Amino acid sequence: MSMSKNILGEIKDDIVHGAKAPIRAGREVVGTVRALRDGRASYRDVGLTAGATLGAIAILLIILFPLYYMINVALAAGTGAASLYEEGFFASPTEYNLAAFEWLWYESGFFFRPNPQDPTVSMWEAFTSSFLANSLQLVIPTVVFSFVLIVPAAYAFSRREFYGRKPTLYGYVLLTQVGGGISIAALIAIYVVFNQLGILNSFLAVAILYAAGAIPFNTWLLKTFMDNIPESYEEAAIMDGASRWRVMWEIVLPLSKPGLAVVLIFVFLAGWNEFILAQILLSADKHPLSVGLYRLIDEFGTPWGQFSAYALVYALPVALIYFFSQRYVESGLSFGGMEG
Repeated sequence: MSMSKNILGEIKDDIVHGAKAPIRAGREVVGTVRALRDGRASYRDVGLTAGATLGAIAILLIILFPLYYMINVALAAGTGAASLYEEGFFASPTEYNLAAFEWLWYESGFFFRPNPQDPTVSMWEAFTSSFLANSLQLVIPTVVFSFVLIVPAAYAFSRREFYGRKPTLYGYVLLTQVGGGISIAALIAIYVVFNQLGILNSFLAVAILYAAGAIPFNTWLLKTFMDNIPESYEEAAIMDGASRWRVMWEIVLPLSKPGLAVVLIFVFLAGWNEFILAQILLSADKHPLSVGLYRLIDEFGTPWGQFSAYALVYALPVALIYFFSQRYVESGLSFGGMEG
């Protein structure tokens, strides 16, 4: 309970900190102007800082422009989305509405899978057959299986010496280099194995496969983060009679929150964004959101307004997770990259 309260408190602090950013920026500008007047700052240094800031803003605008364009396309009325797509990036719709988002809620199968032949289907039944429910049935087991293996493995590699430790670590490094790309031969082999084992069209089997692909890199990442935690904390706890598991749970894991946040995002993305395996190993009624988005692309045309609305909502969970864990992600990536 105390850990959850701490997390909620930190999220609240992050929101307040972000909301006060304009106030802090204004104070810095006023302070800089006063420093220039008093001679405490040189025009050259201020000019370099201002130039770097403007450059960062320009890069940010370039990064955010596709998002702005997709929002425009999603809100364009009627056939305006298609014409907007044809006119180019800098075109603006003449009329806005929420038709694409209404379609996303009622007809797309994103949240609910409508059944025209049986209008008496309950909302819960419609949800459990939706693309979103399918994605959750892949993501949640992927995260659980991954963390059950990643956390103790990372701790063991970081703190324990055992036979085969270095070869196993080198094997993990090798798997991190080749695990991202799956060749056609590997896909065929995976399909044949799943078919012979009778686990085709199984959420659990595909989630285990996702977890297997995410474990090597994320174990190595969390291990390098744990390497930076002083062992004196654990030695003091062991002298007080704490077991290894208690030391890991009450000392190492709380200090590893930045690394755990990074691992959570990477593992979540492994299940949320994956497309190829889900399309091959699962039937159409079990396809996740990534495949549902692809199915909007048609040989004779693509409904760009609906496509953009779908893509925006599909990307929203990842953006929210990163926003609320940004503090941990930045420190986790920096510490995790310090050692190998």
